[in-house]
Amino acid sequence: MSKQFPLNALRVFEAVARHLSFTKAGEELGLTQTAVSYQVKLLEDTLGEVLFLRQPRRIQLTDAGQRLAPKVSDGFDLLRAAVSEMQGSADATLTIHATSTFASHWLARHLGIFQLDNPTLAVRLETSQEVIDFSRTEADLAIRVGKGDWPGLRSHFLMRNHFTPMLSPKLAATIGTIKEPLDLLKLKIIDPSDPWWKIWFTASGHPDAPLEYQSRSRLGAQAVEAAAAMAGHGVAILRPEFYQDDVAMGRLVQPFSLTCEDGSHYWLVYPQSRRHTAKIRAFRDFLKKALPDFDANPFDGTQ
Repeated sequence: MSKQFPLNALRVFEAVARHLSFTKAGEELGLTQTAVSYQVKLLEDTLGEVLFLRQPRRIQLTDAGQRLAPKVSDGFDLLRAAVSEMQGSADATLTIHATSTFASHWLARHLGIFQLDNPTLAVRLETSQEVIDFSRTEADLAIRVGKGDWPGLRSHFLMRNHFTPMLSPKLAATIGTIKEPLDLLKLKIIDPSDPWWKIWFTASGHPDAPLEYQSRSRLGAQAVEAAAAMAGHGVAILRPEFYQDDVAMGRLVQPFSLTCEDGSHYWLVYPQSRRHTAKIRAFRDFLKKALPDFDANPFDGTQ
């Protein structure tokens, strides 16, 4: 193929398309701007397509360039993954991004098993509520809450995400007993603007529950809301499976068996171009063994 097609020109094109700059691409590749321009022109002549619109002080991809760029980028990612796997570096690191709730209530309890099975693979765990951009972070994979339809990513279903009100037994005792859903409104609701509350009260037969009269508070993460509920600061709406130990220890109670869903669940996601990477395969295999609902057949967000 190298005799028929300028592979080096593809490498230069990928850098220019990423930076949208001949100068920055040249700095990355150690080439002069003239050499970069030559390689791009060589590729354009070979394809019979103009790939960049050259304008004063800036360039932009043509339609043909926009179609070609992600495929070339994926190709080089696949090559890098293959070389990295062959090198078999003993100090390789798997970087996982997850919400703080999933990290503290599931990952932290199971990562030890993964590391025992993969002793040469270091693990770095990053937590935040942000939806990360894989092109701008070192994360190899992420655990996300959603519907699994993220363009450019492969998504594996992990577990359903359902929710129900939970509170401390001491707080519940302050109003005697909680017999019906509206009794919860006698207490402080943690983040009444959370749409989960409206869904749950509607399912319980009270679509007009006056949540708007509750004081507004946003704590930013389910794990933080759970901690506030355990401290007796209000009623939180939580995923009950994450807090079974707290219920057993008497720190939380679930006053009603009713749980609801909003269509968003937990997924393992990673860029399609990295699907052959050994460390991602290893983590995927671990989740398949650890989670009974794990779906080994990925959802392709581009389809």
